[in-house]
Amino acid sequence: MPTHPTPDGRPRPHHRMIDRVSTILERAARSRNGVTLTEFARELDAPMSSIQGLVNGLVATGYLDEHDRRYSLGPAPYLLVRLVGRPTVTTVSHEDLEALHEETGMTAVLAIMVGSDLYYVDYASHDPRYAYLAEGFVRRSPIRTSTGWILLAAMENRDLWPQIGALPPADAELVERFVQDLTRIRTEGLVAAPSASTEADGVSVAVVEDGRTVAAVGIMGSHAEVAERKAELVKVLTQRRREWQARF
Repeated sequence: MPTHPTPDGRPRPHHRMIDRVSTILERAARSRNGVTLTEFARELDAPMSSIQGLVNGLVATGYLDEHDRRYSLGPAPYLLVRLVGRPTVTTVSHEDLEALHEETGMTAVLAIMVGSDLYYVDYASHDPRYAYLAEGFVRRSPIRTSTGWILLAAMENRDLWPQIGALPPADAELVERFVQDLTRIRTEGLVAAPSASTEADGVSVAVVEDGRTVAAVGIMGSHAEVAERKAELVKVLTQRRREWQARF
């Protein structure tokens, strides 16, 4: 890692924990297949017991993802990049969302999860509500959106069960319906009109990069419109997803 001097030219002191975290994140970012805890410990020349706590914290806050006991870069760094105006997901562009909006006349959103929260990080819509949610980086509960159902379903069970188990009692009925539909969502990468929100409904698909679901794209509208056009919206998003996957 480069060393940046203080304003008066003196070298800045290192902090062991920060050095370890930065090394873990860089190692994860450089790996295509993920890094094991043993590999992190070897890289840092540190006991696994001390590295485990750092890795757990980075997974909990969305800076790392864990799949089959291998760790890769999570969505949180991409959200930071998005906050300074750079793209969060490479497969789906803003122009793709605009094309969905133009084709359907409905709101199109790109969503990611960071920790236990869902964020809309891009959108195409005439509805100011979605401008507020996306441009303000407003946290949303994933169980209350169709894109959230996609992203929850992409989690491993050992992460998913605590996540939905910590939801408030008011979400119990939604959790039950989500769990009943979980196997199908994981197989199809598609959620159609789950009625997860009282405000709107949607049809959403998974955005997959390097074999992992990194985001979800949803077409949103009123409950009545989504119900009436559900088959059409499923067809549109399924076709668009094939196009996105072909270019990645």
